[in-house]
Amino acid sequence: MPATHEVTNQAPPRVGLDEFAENAPLAEGVLRHDAGWAVERLRAIGTRVGTAEFQQDAAAANRREPQLAAFDRWGRRIDEVVYDESYHRVIGAAIADGAHTSAWAAPRPGANVARAAAFMLYAQVEPGHACPVSMTHAAWPVIEQQGGAVAAEWLPRLASRDYEPRLEPGKTSAILGMAMTEKQGGSDVRANTTRAEPVGARGDGTYALTGHKWFCSAPMSDAFLVLAQAPGGLSCFLVPRVLPDGERNAFRIQRLKDKLGNRANASSEIELEDTAGVLLGEEGRGVRTIIDMVQQTRLDCILGTAAGMRQATAEAAWHARHRAAFGALLVDQPAMTGVVADLQLETEAAVATALRLARAEDADASAQERAFVRLATPVAKYWICKRGPGHAYEALECLGGNGYTEAFPLAMRYREQPVMAVWEGSGNVIALDVLRALTREPESLEAFDAEVSIAAGENALLDAHLARARALVRETLTAAEPASRARELVAA
Repeated sequence: MPATHEVTNQAPPRVGLDEFAENAPLAEGVLRHDAGWAVERLRAIGTRVGTAEFQQDAAAANRREPQLAAFDRWGRRIDEVVYDESYHRVIGAAIADGAHTSAWAAPRPGANVARAAAFMLYAQVEPGHACPVSMTHAAWPVIEQQGGAVAAEWLPRLASRDYEPRLEPGKTSAILGMAMTEKQGGSDVRANTTRAEPVGARGDGTYALTGHKWFCSAPMSDAFLVLAQAPGGLSCFLVPRVLPDGERNAFRIQRLKDKLGNRANASSEIELEDTAGVLLGEEGRGVRTIIDMVQQTRLDCILGTAAGMRQATAEAAWHARHRAAFGALLVDQPAMTGVVADLQLETEAAVATALRLARAEDADASAQERAFVRLATPVAKYWICKRGPGHAYEALECLGGNGYTEAFPLAMRYREQPVMAVWEGSGNVIALDVLRALTREPESLEAFDAEVSIAAGENALLDAHLARARALVRETLTAAEPASRARELVAA
């Protein structure tokens, strides 16, 4: 058959690059925030995720979605999820590079920054695996605060760089998840109906949990932090999938969610029936126990969104540099130059904010830094994560029809970005948390104001905006119904 055409004027695959070195805002931020000691490792990660092989695994993990295997072939209940091998290779590499718990396992100035950069590099190419990686990172402070036998058993497993996907007794590594929300309450976890009854002598910490969870991601994790109603009120429990005697805990996966995006990561509905769990903290203090975990996962939503913005911007700029139309490369045409510059500016702002927040989570952070991050994290989570979907669409449009096909990564990214705004508190939940911080922890506002005032006097537009924002804070806190203005305040 004679050839009908020659393929020309198409961008080559964007592979074979060091994604760390190519990402100037990330590389500069790592140095700025005291993590220069990690540059060699981050460059190795950047090279790895930039390979054609890794990108093929990322695409395959999203295309060949996890499948529920509720029973074995003899009809015995096993409640497992089967992932494609490409997914195991992706998450295995991320864990081997410490994207999960390296900041806690080896604390030093900049440790959270280095871990954040590693997390972002992996999430830039494949975002689904980042969910269990994030939850494992976020669970560490909760387990560490518990201390005792729980910490002695689980912290070494969380620190491990080995990845073992099977649910087996005697494992020396672990991934942790969380199961908080229920059908009737969602973010209102105090409405949870799952019950937890003490087993044996009161006070030994062992409970039997019965109830359900409506949204449980990464159900093949080795253990979960679960909220349930104990006799003393809503409490937090560590629920393992495999019991010390090697038997499976009662953890019934009812079905997997058919999600808009985040396809490589399984999310499930589960039921618990006399499921063994260990109390973390005190009865009735469940929300207080997990609050540090929520803070960390919210930060990771910011990191994940910024990583997605980087992927979107890089793909758009790559296409514009290699595609010509109307007699010139797209990148040299003023309209496209403006679009790509705008995408890059927003990406750089998101990356800079994310790394600034990560540095404030390090062990050497001052009391003012702690106060700053208390308010800045939900504010940034609201703003950056809400900007993600629109940013992804604008980048997708730069590729024209190619961008709208699943053969290119921006269709996946466009479907992925909304989940970052939904997870760990959607808009209203975050806005109300900001209001709570302002009223209960006024030092957080002082620290936040000091941070944003650093650039005061440099730009008249910025100064005017800060003046309006400060006025809105005063008006909101003195309003008859502050909650009615919380969203307007955070958006400002």
